[in-house]
Parts: sequence; structure tokens; C-alpha cells
Amino acid sequence: MENEAQHIPFFTKLFTLSQVVGILSVVLVGVWCGYFRGGFAWFNDPTLQFNWHPFLMTLGLVFFYANGAMIYRGFRSEKKKKLKILHMLIQLSAFIFSIVGLVAVFDFHNKSHPPIPNMYSLHSWVGLCTVILFACQWLVGLLTFLFPGLRPSVRAAYLPIHQFFGLFIFVGAVASCLLGLTEKAIFSIKPKYSALPTEGILVNVIGLALILFGGLVVYLVSHTKFRRQTTEDEVLLTDTVLE
Repeated sequence: MENEAQHIPFFTKLFTLSQVVGILSVVLVGVWCGYFRGGFAWFNDPTLQFNWHPFLMTLGLVFFYANGAMIYRGFRSEKKKKLKILHMLIQLSAFIFSIVGLVAVFDFHNKSHPPIPNMYSLHSWVGLCTVILFACQWLVGLLTFLFPGLRPSVRAAYLPIHQFFGLFIFVGAVASCLLGLTEKAIFSIKPKYSALPTEGILVNVIGLALILFGGLVVYLVSHTKFRRQTTEDEVLLTDTVLE
């Protein structure tokens, strides 16, 4: 317990930094889409409808997803059952945002004149695979960790797989965002992008912020010294550890 207490201040500082960087990333994407790309719309203008795509994917698949993954680290003293439900709800919100973001980009492609082909770029392949894996991860996690009656040994066996794919999906989400930023910058800012216009600099700063946020989240989630300590009562009741 003494070692755990020593790690808490360091964790708090890193966790706070991650939140600042994560919120900054979302705000900067909002500024980029709202100011430089013309704002947001849904029914009247496909181009403005597209702007929901980068904003919602950053908000849902990166920021919300990361906070859902860090919930067991940030609320170390809360009961495990409450954290499991909160984890599930945050990830569900992230998934809903992601689906709306996907609808926005597909609508933009299909309603453009002429229509833009779907699913041809590396960004689209990585992004869609990430969302599909996320859906599978959420469903299997729900059935494994919240479905009553499942044997503790099954939950314990699946836990490392769930943790691995949780980080794998998050890294895929950040990578997809970086690919999407580069693709949009090349298509929309060219040929001025090479001259470092204000919009180009903003896009690059967003990318750096996402990389920093991703690194902080991976470190906080994967480092063993930041893991939530299971109480004796939880071990007796569940015979397994769910972090």
C-alpha cells in the first residue's frame, strides 16, 4: 500500500496532463472544422456535414474511448461493479459518436457531385477496421464481464485478451486520425500546404497533440504500478481480478 501511495501523485499529474492534451485535441479539431473548413451542417451541405466526421471521431473514438479505458485507473477507490458499468457506458457513447461520424463521411461521399468513391484510402481501411473491432470488443466485453452467471475462470482467461485489444483499438484510432488529417490536408490545403499556412500548421499541431495524448494514455493504462488494487472482499466475492 505504501508503494501504491507513492505512485498516486505521479499518476495524478500524468492523468491531468492527458486530460488537458485530450481536450485540447478535441477543441483544436473543432476550431479547424468550424473556422477553417466552414462550420457544421447535416442536411443542406454535404461538405459541412463531412466536418462532423473528424470532430466526432476524435471526440468519440479517441477522447471518450481513452477515458473509458482509464476509468479503472482514475477512480481507484470506487467499487469494481460501478466502474464496470461506467466503463461500458462511456465506451458505448464513444461507439455512438463513431457511428454518427461514419455516417457523416459516407453521406458526404455519396451526395457530392460527382460522388466520391468510398473505402479506397488507407485511412478508410484502418478507420473502418478499428470501428468494427471496437464493436466486437464492446459486445464481447459486455457478455463476458457484465453478463450474470459466467464462470470467473472464463472472465479471468479473457481479461488479457480484452486488455490487449483495448489498447490495440485505441492505437488504431489514433493512427486512423493521423492518416485522415494528412489526407484531408493534402486534398484541401494543397498546393499551399507546403508553404505552411495557418491551417496547415493547425493540422500538424492537432496531429502532434493526438500523438502525445495517445502516448500518455498507453503509458497510464499499460503500466502495472498504476493498476487498481483489488480489495480482499472483491477477491472473495469474484475469485478474479478485473482491472
